[in-house]
Amino acid sequence: MPNGDWLALLRRAVDEAGSRAAVARELGVSRTAVSLLLSGAYPGGTARMAARVIARYDRLLCPHTGRIVPPEHCRRMAGPVPTSSPAALRQWRACQTCSNKPTGKPTGKPNANHPNQENAA
Repeated sequence: MPNGDWLALLRRAVDEAGSRAAVARELGVSRTAVSLLLSGAYPGGTARMAARVIARYDRLLCPHTGRIVPPEHCRRMAGPVPTSSPAALRQWRACQTCSNKPTGKPTGKPNANHPNQENAA
């Protein structure tokens, strides 16, 4: 995810929730922290806050299942070929040609090459 897109996720979450306080509760931070982030006046580093926002609000529409999933689901499902379940193999096959498929190896960190489909929900 390109740097700064997490702020767009945060803004959208506040718009959808109707208040900064509600989003702050979901993230486990203070309302003041959310306000400072949105105004660009947050006094500290934003890497940990960005990770919280991405983990909570970054979601994609899975074309195979029709469900809203986190990007980590795509990384897991598009990984090694499953051999224990026909359903898992069908999902894996669908993931190989999906536009949501992340590139590169899973790192546990947000993938800059993974599209954020903000209007999927």
